[in-house]
Amino acid sequence: MISILELRHLKTLTALREAGNLLRAATLLNVTQSALSHQIKQLEEFYGLALFERKSVPVRFTPAGERLLSLADMILPQVESVERDMVRLAQGVAGQLRIAVECHTCFDWLMPAMDVFRQRWPEVDLDIVSGFQADPIGLLYGHRADIAIVADTDSSENVDYHPLFSFEIVALVAKDHALAERDYLVAEDFAADTLITYPVPDDMLDIVRLVLKPAGLNPPRRTTELTVAMLQLVASKRGIATLPHWAAQNYINRDYVLAKRITPTGLTGRLYAACLPELSSQAFLRDFVQSTRENCYLKLSNVELL
Repeated sequence: MISILELRHLKTLTALREAGNLLRAATLLNVTQSALSHQIKQLEEFYGLALFERKSVPVRFTPAGERLLSLADMILPQVESVERDMVRLAQGVAGQLRIAVECHTCFDWLMPAMDVFRQRWPEVDLDIVSGFQADPIGLLYGHRADIAIVADTDSSENVDYHPLFSFEIVALVAKDHALAERDYLVAEDFAADTLITYPVPDDMLDIVRLVLKPAGLNPPRRTTELTVAMLQLVASKRGIATLPHWAAQNYINRDYVLAKRITPTGLTGRLYAACLPELSSQAFLRDFVQSTRENCYLKLSNVELL
């Protein structure tokens, strides 16, 4: 029997299991949904067996699909491990990744992403530059950090920007707030209330930079370093806060606060991993970016890959 099985088929089935549906699996693998469907159809026609139930949500695999997944679980980790070994033999890989962040909520996803990376590259010294950094790009130039997690790109900077993901920023209000029944909030809805933020410059606050400032609004402010303190203030009707949806997900799920879309189309934030150009060629840097993208796409709510 001549097999048509290729690594890409096994990766497709694994991505489908992890992502839950064809569209998200295609996004994870950076291919079109039609290309993914074609791969699966090719396998099903070759074996004469369905690999998963088409109307199940999330996806439910047939015994034939489960058997191929068990093969993928055996083979793919070994292939990835050998490929990293090939890089080590070719480049003599050893290095460090010191990560600076300008986002208070980044630690929620960064720590799990770092744990995944450590397992793949144990010889790379991985660390976080202590504290919130107002100028993480400056740390790259000063060789005090190797990666900067930033919310925007600047073509005038001599750095490479590796896209991570985009996410929805939502407004958070108390359950009995006057705005609790609104489907979405607009700039004017913030004018009569206190805006609760982290203690950062206005140009680092998307709600100020993209919504309030263009509308000529500057509501009263209150700041806190801690996300939990911010949400406690919101729940007690001391003001309105804005956070990435994934950063407030647990509190939203527990009905502690309510999340409201900002503007009818929503407010979108973006994150990038910036580094000096000479680091971009390192295999471990590329793997850090890729594994972080995949981990966040699968684990965080309301996230899309850039």
